[in-house]
Amino acid sequence: MDDERISAEELEALLQADVKALAARMAKAINGATAGRIIDESEEPVRDAHAEFRQHAYQKALDLLQDKALEEAFSPSQDPTRTEVGQ
Repeated sequence: MDDERISAEELEALLQADVKALAARMAKAINGATAGRIIDESEEPVRDAHAEFRQHAYQKALDLLQDKALEEAFSPSQDPTRTEVGQ
């Protein structure tokens, strides 16, 4: 899509480490739970891990958007003689 501000691929690249950390926290919570009480003992730590991931992922998406906007606004590769007002 031409009107995309950020792409899924860009965001995916930024989130790879976070996804791995989320998977590790989930596995640790599930593996640390007592047999027969896996859901009871792991549900809250997994939910907390997801909440933290969601917050970090959204912040990274917003940061990417902001960085791209700043890059476009102040790009040294833009022709300094060309202005949008003059067009």
